[in-house]
Amino acid sequence: MSEAPTGGRESGVFRLMAVHAHPDDESSKGAATSARYADEGNDVLIVTLTGGERGDILNPAMDRPGIKENMPEVRREEMANAAAALGVDQVWLGYVDSGLPEGDPLPPVPEGSFAAIDIDGPTEALVKLVREFRPHVIITYDEHGGYPHPDHIRCHEVSVAAYERAGDPTAYPEAGAPWTVSKLYYTHGFIRDRMVLFSDEFARHGQESPFAEWLSKWDPSRGDLMGRVTTQVECAKYFPQRDDALRAHATQIDPNGVFFAVPLEWQQRLWPTEEFELAQTRVSTSIPETDLFSGIELP
Repeated sequence: MSEAPTGGRESGVFRLMAVHAHPDDESSKGAATSARYADEGNDVLIVTLTGGERGDILNPAMDRPGIKENMPEVRREEMANAAAALGVDQVWLGYVDSGLPEGDPLPPVPEGSFAAIDIDGPTEALVKLVREFRPHVIITYDEHGGYPHPDHIRCHEVSVAAYERAGDPTAYPEAGAPWTVSKLYYTHGFIRDRMVLFSDEFARHGQESPFAEWLSKWDPSRGDLMGRVTTQVECAKYFPQRDDALRAHATQIDPNGVFFAVPLEWQQRLWPTEEFELAQTRVSTSIPETDLFSGIELP
């Protein structure tokens, strides 16, 4: 496991920890918010739980000799470039990507991979990191993982457990002095209302929406994610940094793909926020929020 950055912990700034399953998740989920808070002088730490070793090459331009064979090294370099684009710090927790099982029924995840091992080890490792970095806020995924990848669901489980145990002096006493995290958020990126809004804009310009097929297959049983959102963070200024971070993950993000289908000006004008759900809090706050640190007082 990489060491957590120590600079700034006594300087009276807010500290944000975003816990993600794989490299590239930090750039597609809450990236502009992370960039905003870092730019405003706060400490932002991205925790990447696995190396993404089993990720497929999703960008045709990167499907060439030497890439698949060296995927762990390639993805580490991509992650470093993405963190630099966002202006944030990043550490690896060091677990092995489980891959995305396919088939009916689904096969088990590989032995020894992140989703296959006991949850206690990763929880202790994350608690140790929380106690070193001492975040006021943790961001992670909801109980569905954002989408049902086994590593995303396990990321949710580990993050919630670490939030609950990091401040408990009886939990993992060898993992450092207890630190109580004030708030835990889930990030929500695939908002139907957002895609409908952009689709309407494409229609006004006489263009076909890139989300048409996705919307036609929308399953209402998934629920209204916007109905779960408690917090919208204004971060349109940082959408270019988000896009640079996405492009840094060149094996995973096709620059001609759906992530870049909506003109940046439309995004900034029509939907200039990123969405979060306040899952747990130990401080008083008023919903709806516009700031992840709402209700937290610095010493």
